[in-house]
Amino acid sequence: MDGTHDSDVIVVGSGVVGLTTAVLLAERGRRVRVWAREPAERTTSAVAGALWWPYRIEPAALVGDWSLQSLLVYAELAERAAQTGVRMVDGVQGETRLDDLGPWAARVPGLRPTTPDEYAGPGVRARVPLIDMPVHLRWLRERLARAGGTVEARTAGSLDEPLAEAPCVVNCSGIGARDLVPDRSVRPVRGQLVIVENPGVRTWFASADDTGQNSTYFFPQPDRLVLGGTAQEDDWSLDPDPAVAAAIVERCAAVRPEIAKARVLDHRVGLRPVRPAVRIEREHPAAGGVLVHNYGHGGAGVTVAWGCAREAARFADEAAAS
Repeated sequence: MDGTHDSDVIVVGSGVVGLTTAVLLAERGRRVRVWAREPAERTTSAVAGALWWPYRIEPAALVGDWSLQSLLVYAELAERAAQTGVRMVDGVQGETRLDDLGPWAARVPGLRPTTPDEYAGPGVRARVPLIDMPVHLRWLRERLARAGGTVEARTAGSLDEPLAEAPCVVNCSGIGARDLVPDRSVRPVRGQLVIVENPGVRTWFASADDTGQNSTYFFPQPDRLVLGGTAQEDDWSLDPDPAVAAAIVERCAAVRPEIAKARVLDHRVGLRPVRPAVRIEREHPAAGGVLVHNYGHGGAGVTVAWGCAREAARFADEAAAS
């Protein structure tokens, strides 16, 4: 391997995008350090419902390919579900027609319109990855460690700080990019979830209302059922709202009545880092070094993680080789 690939890389951000990018770089022979403002278990990624589906993310022209690259990886990881946290699960996306989806839909194996018995309105059915994020984030950290990478509890006040310590920095700071870059086009879209005991639900369901502010979804994880959700723009509150939680349970129970009596285990809130378009690009700061951006993934960070990580890693490798 070219010796230039031995140079240090600092990845800023320990969510699913940051850790996935760090893994790819480390497995290509780079010495990788991840700067984590908070443990992965406290990132937005840890709160995510984590269904593979391109949701609230642009640009559409690129998202499909990023998503499909990730789909192939997750399908392979699902063969080791207990270790990776990835399972392939059947489910229905309600109030959706095939024509509503992008060209990517034609390349998702088995994706088809629902039958009237499966869903009363327009819908599509698919078997796609559903990810247990605490398990998956732990697996990513362990895979990174095996490749020689490290995770440091470190908060960057600006991107100049990691650039002073490594010739290449990959910015995967999510919502933090709003202040860190700074990039004021990054905005929070608040998502609230209710975690309940699973009353026997084995398939996922998702549907958004016409306003886009609320959605109805339930995702069966091995030890729980994740109910959602909301999409509240420019709302920074991380405190669960009891009224919102009750409405989430009510909407989900309208689809599966057994959910109404399920015991509530927890309430969670996350802030999706929405941007007009995902930013994956390389720049050369005046002070020196190379800065690669990989942020603004909205509600689909899990969905595009591997595709975007490959593009960001390519930029980093090209910089090292030049």
